[in-house]
Amino acid sequence: MKKVLLSLAMCAAFGVMQAQVLNVESISKIDIPNVGGDAKVTAISPQGDYVLVTAGNNQGLVKYQLATGATQELSTAPGSGYDVKVSADGQNIVYREAQFTSKHLKQTQVMQANLATGERKQLVKPTRQLNGVAVNGNTAVTVNKGKLKAKALGKEKAQAGNVLWVTQDYKLMLNERELSPLGADKRYLWPQLSPDGTKALFFVGADAAYVCNLDGTGVQKLGVLRAAKWVDNNTVVGMNDTDDGYFTTSSQIVAVNLQGARQVLTSSDVIAMYPQVAPGKIAFSTPAGEAYIINLK
Repeated sequence: MKKVLLSLAMCAAFGVMQAQVLNVESISKIDIPNVGGDAKVTAISPQGDYVLVTAGNNQGLVKYQLATGATQELSTAPGSGYDVKVSADGQNIVYREAQFTSKHLKQTQVMQANLATGERKQLVKPTRQLNGVAVNGNTAVTVNKGKLKAKALGKEKAQAGNVLWVTQDYKLMLNERELSPLGADKRYLWPQLSPDGTKALFFVGADAAYVCNLDGTGVQKLGVLRAAKWVDNNTVVGMNDTDDGYFTTSSQIVAVNLQGARQVLTSSDVIAMYPQVAPGKIAFSTPAGEAYIINLK
């Protein structure tokens, strides 16, 4: 695999800081496989040894090993690159597949792919009411028709934990109850539970990203931070993007901690979007189908 390691001087340009939130060591460009011309990274393994790649429209899913460049096709189905989840041991992938009935009605099934054996299992049958999907440790947790179900991905006993999800009319839900801490009239997007499971991260449409406790208290505004992900229990990264009504014209990856410090990690020369986080690494993609890894100290 060919890697382009940016010089420390270039990294300094990428890491224009308003405050020190994360310590960036380097930024590497990775040559992800072409899965549609506008390929993007949709997940990174918890161990940081591979990324999952899909097309810009979320069709297809390919594993890409960072050290060797080896690829493994997991799905060619529509929707399989949307909101992909990886088990804590990195061995199992949980993803959606969209299909259409004879009456052209869209249904979604949830699949599990075991990377070691290549085996694929159906976790949720095709449904029009799939609400949420999460992986807690090595357990897949799904909400279908408003009901929560846990399924072990390996030999360990299933341990459900919580699922944070958004309804079709953009209400924020925790398991089977509504959370919506800023009111049910808001449009909630990109829900994420903190690694320790004690806080909810979400974006309110036309406003900003927020964090709150799981009972809806302690609401804290983080500013514009779309598609945000937790780095640790105190830090999140997301994108601050702008568009002209048709295309994204700029986007930077930004880190924010719960104390209010804010750090821009990427330069204005790159349209950096949709960060994916593993310990010590942040992957992101560009609309041109390029991908980078931010290596943290």
